[in-house]
Amino acid sequence: MTNHTFIPLQVSDGSEMDAYIALPEEPGTFPGIILLQEAFGVNSHIRDVAGRLAREGYVVIAPDLFHRTARRFEGDYNNFAGVAPHYQALTKESLAADLKTSFNWLQAQQNVVSGKIGSIGFCLGGRVSFLANAVLPLSAAVSYYGGGIPSLLDEAANMHAPHLFFWGGKDTHIPQEQVNTIAAAVAAAGKDYINVVISYAEHGFHCDQRGSYNPDAAKEAWAMTMTFFENKLK
Repeated sequence: MTNHTFIPLQVSDGSEMDAYIALPEEPGTFPGIILLQEAFGVNSHIRDVAGRLAREGYVVIAPDLFHRTARRFEGDYNNFAGVAPHYQALTKESLAADLKTSFNWLQAQQNVVSGKIGSIGFCLGGRVSFLANAVLPLSAAVSYYGGGIPSLLDEAANMHAPHLFFWGGKDTHIPQEQVNTIAAAVAAAGKDYINVVISYAEHGFHCDQRGSYNPDAAKEAWAMTMTFFENKLK
């Protein structure tokens, strides 16, 4: 297998899902990370993040969450209407099946340390990373500006691992009240979490292909993410 490639995987519901794989260059055994896409697919930005994680010493799998409606779909950041049909077709059950398939793939790799698997997601993927922490025995989970998490708060009691949340204080899609509701639910469930609000950042601040990209916020959040993963997974 090359260090960066798509592979086909069979999902428990009978569907076939492509997943993007990124591996460290050097030999050895490494923690695994499930990388979860924005609403715009496993695009060049997500593949770049996968490469960054691999260079930090993680085996990465980025499942194509839209595979039931379009194989390897990549949307335009300026055309949310074009991605909406794929986004709206997702269900909690189908996402859980895709997450379990990704987790099982990591567990089966000889170069992955069993029991040291985390997840990270952005936007849509931030919500899916929250679900991953509930349905998989993860050791760490990260969500960047995860819209829609309130619909999953009944899963807070099932969280397996400490969860790191990032939010933009200028995010017009996710109001501060929603951030507070999420933190309160996780706290009430007695789960460990870190809640970071970057007051000067907008939604999508980590993605250098979006107009809302904020280089400072992206760099600061990434540094904290790497420290969090190092503490929990290495």
